[in-house]
Amino acid sequence: MNYFDIMKDACDDVNINFDEKAYDKFVKYKDMIIEWNKKINLTAITDEDEIIKKHFIDCINIFKFIPLKGAKNVIDIGTGAGFPGIPMKIVKNDLNITLLDSLNKRINFLNAVIDKLELTNINTIHGRAEDYARKQEYREKADAVVSRAVANLTVLSELCIPYVKVGGYFIAMKGPAVVDEIEEAQNAISILGCKVEDIIEVDIKDSDLNHNLVVIKKLKHTNNTYPRKPGIVSKKPLK
Repeated sequence: MNYFDIMKDACDDVNINFDEKAYDKFVKYKDMIIEWNKKINLTAITDEDEIIKKHFIDCINIFKFIPLKGAKNVIDIGTGAGFPGIPMKIVKNDLNITLLDSLNKRINFLNAVIDKLELTNINTIHGRAEDYARKQEYREKADAVVSRAVANLTVLSELCIPYVKVGGYFIAMKGPAVVDEIEEAQNAISILGCKVEDIIEVDIKDSDLNHNLVVIKKLKHTNNTYPRKPGIVSKKPLK
């Protein structure tokens, strides 16, 4: 099976159309990851097959949470090489996506990708999640916040939930051993005005990858105390 068919199958599984135009964007994106990774640390995964399965298809599977397809404004916190935000944008072009990362070298890469792929309604922010969550134009404005492999769920919740509007969602892409992490984060999630609504298992075909989507719903406004200052969030996680 070729890569187009593998990716189309992943999109079919979440009822999203996939065509040659989208595939061409993914090929360009893959080539840029491999090339730029020689200069800056974007990912430990550099094999073509693994980039497609463990990055691209894994990110497409975030749409297994069906309401995400109806979101308009999405923020990807700690996006790194653009995961999951750029794959989400490629397959669901009507999304307005903001990619936030604290490392300027990665932002330069993301801007180059956006330019090369001719993506629209997608922007980048170089900064810390703790700082931008306090800005009026971002606080509680997102229909959904997504994050992949950034921090444990307690810390991640404080970084991400302040961006989510009441009634919106925070979707954390997590590994297979997520139950204990959720248990530890329950109180923090509640303090921040949310509840865990669902845990969706994700299996990547023809790979050893098993992930979970932790779906957290925003029930009420997050107190202005949060997020706390940079450094404190990770050093003293909410209990």
